[in-house]
Amino acid sequence: MSVLQSARRIVVKVGSSLVTNEGRGVDAEAIGNWSRQLAALAGLGRELVMVSSGAIAEGMKRLGWAERPRELHELQAAAAVGQMGLAQMYETHLRQHGMGSAQVLLTHADLADRERYLNARSTLLTLLSLKVIPVINENDTVVNDEIKFGDNDTLGALVANLVDADAYVILTDQRGLYAADPRKVPDARFIDEATAGDPALEAMAGGAGSAIGRGGMLTKILAAKRAAGSGTSTVIAWGREPDVLLRLAQGERIGTALVAGTPKMAARKQWMMDHLQLRGAVAVDEGAVAKLRDEGKSLLPIGVHEVHGEFARGDVIAVRSLRGEEVARGLANYSSAEARLIARKPSSQIEALLGYANEPELIDRTNLVLM
Repeated sequence: MSVLQSARRIVVKVGSSLVTNEGRGVDAEAIGNWSRQLAALAGLGRELVMVSSGAIAEGMKRLGWAERPRELHELQAAAAVGQMGLAQMYETHLRQHGMGSAQVLLTHADLADRERYLNARSTLLTLLSLKVIPVINENDTVVNDEIKFGDNDTLGALVANLVDADAYVILTDQRGLYAADPRKVPDARFIDEATAGDPALEAMAGGAGSAIGRGGMLTKILAAKRAAGSGTSTVIAWGREPDVLLRLAQGERIGTALVAGTPKMAARKQWMMDHLQLRGAVAVDEGAVAKLRDEGKSLLPIGVHEVHGEFARGDVIAVRSLRGEEVARGLANYSSAEARLIARKPSSQIEALLGYANEPELIDRTNLVLM
């Protein structure tokens, strides 16, 4: 059975060589084919996020450059030019299949900063709730070291962690992972399934990517390892395999499946539980305790009686009963200063009290673990 068969939320990444037909400009037919499959899966209740390479390659084509430039300012210029065509192509084809799309440009720095991380997460989850497919690319126009060393395989894994994806699909120009380079060892054994993070996989993978892209098989192995940290399993498959996404979702085994060794929720809970030092805590009334424990609800400001310590939005904080018992832990949607202003108040008053409202919850239930 494919790891996608039971996956509800799926992140799909396509590489430059696929998107641009080996650098000849955006491949409208290929993007139309993936868009059709994404729309079909969305119609079945799946939630899809597309991470697409190709901006620099498309920019090179539009600018008439035969070789990938080395100067940073030229790479950034190519990305700026190419991003226009890339976004337009996805919008056109997804709209033809009845799906809305949204362009989201991210850098690794956006996902390293806790507040920006939560902002990006809130935006993407809102888009998914609105039945819109986010099309994500690295913001190559403004980054520097990421453009030299980064890759969208890693970005896709970070996005998978960001949105709590059930599965991550890396579509590439290779069938999957082999025990040795099949270009050098023709009878190399194909790896159809393995455990993500297995050190032996890194020994099998190696070598740079194509002349168009920068991600080789090793970056895909490492990306799968990163995704597995949050319990997300990965499939590496040939992007031009007919109806590859639909067949994977139906349970067909295609490509290489790198299965996460830790269940999704267990990995997320373990990360929060492993915090030895917490920046702060909130004390909540018995009604809030009951809603958290018995009903699996989010923590609303109205149930908070006291705020302890100094914490920022995105910090892991403790949730305690008025008797001091630690009930839960979670990611705070508001800083300690903001929490003190909205404590014991209904969520409808947050905007009036703060001048803005990030979320109606102090801690969303998806970012909370019971102790």
